[in-house]
Amino acid sequence: MPDKRQTPPAKVKFATGRSPDPDSDSEHPGKEAGDWQFTPPTKPRAVMAPRKNRRAKGIAPGGTRTLIEKVQSKPQLLAWQTCDGVHIDPGSGKHTILGVFSNIQGRKFPLTHPFMIWFLTLTDCAAGEHRMKISMGFEDAAPEPLLERTFPAQSPLDRINLINEIRNLTFSRPGEYSLLVEVDDEPLLATSIVVTQ
Repeated sequence: MPDKRQTPPAKVKFATGRSPDPDSDSEHPGKEAGDWQFTPPTKPRAVMAPRKNRRAKGIAPGGTRTLIEKVQSKPQLLAWQTCDGVHIDPGSGKHTILGVFSNIQGRKFPLTHPFMIWFLTLTDCAAGEHRMKISMGFEDAAPEPLLERTFPAQSPLDRINLINEIRNLTFSRPGEYSLLVEVDDEPLLATSIVVTQ
């Protein structure tokens, strides 16, 4: 196989020691016949960086997960989507979000929306069982619990996808409805869904 690495240009040394004249128009200013010699290019060499000790001081090999699990973690919300559906690939387990929307339109009120999904992804949940609560309120009114569920967590490093099916949700009148997401009584997200006529 030919070496595709770029070869540095050849160096030209002037035997007379004269410096090139910057005002000269010649191809090699300051050079006369027999005054220079050709120096062949040197072969590039790979420089290997010194190998560092990958073992962190005070941490046993493979102990990173154990160390993180000992840290008191607080659940974090990575994703929130209101959508029509979620497809889970049976082979890979990948989630495909279908029909994302942020507002609902209706002609008559009270309006009942037949089906939607609130999809969210959590992380930094300590090992054990947790409780999630989603509350909803109209505009400035205090939100009332709409959905409560429990879910397990194996490690704070895990990404937990929760699919929440909402059926026959009734909106009394047009306006902005606030949503509050809590895990273990800790607020994680305050958002809203807009209903128009």
